[in-house]
Amino acid sequence: MKLTFELDHIGIAVESLSQGSAFYKTLGLGDMHVEEVPGEKVKVGMFELANDARIELLEPTQPDSAVAKFLKGRGPGIHHICLKVSDIRSILKALKAQGIKLVHEEPVPGAHNCLIAFIHPKSTGGILIELSESQGER
Repeated sequence: MKLTFELDHIGIAVESLSQGSAFYKTLGLGDMHVEEVPGEKVKVGMFELANDARIELLEPTQPDSAVAKFLKGRGPGIHHICLKVSDIRSILKALKAQGIKLVHEEPVPGAHNCLIAFIHPKSTGGILIELSESQGER
């Protein structure tokens, strides 16, 4: 089976969605869809782009969230790149077998009715990579 990957979104850590979204609204990206992802302790704001990719703003909802820690150490900015996949469990199994360090060895619920898993930056050249598999309608 040939695996396919598409750019799903670029995740940007922000102190607040209202503050972080100002620039993207000025660009004319339109309305921002907002939802909370309790398991990741974030509020997510998504701007849809014409090529079906998105800009995702991440506001921490708890001081112990990964995004809050990122903001404390680095400030606002690019947090991760997300790749859309069709078989997340098989990909995670293959990566683990090859010794790739995973943040999640099993997928967890994410935004937009997706299963997600993160690959640790130590295995990717310093970039946090998210894998995302849609579970139906967004």
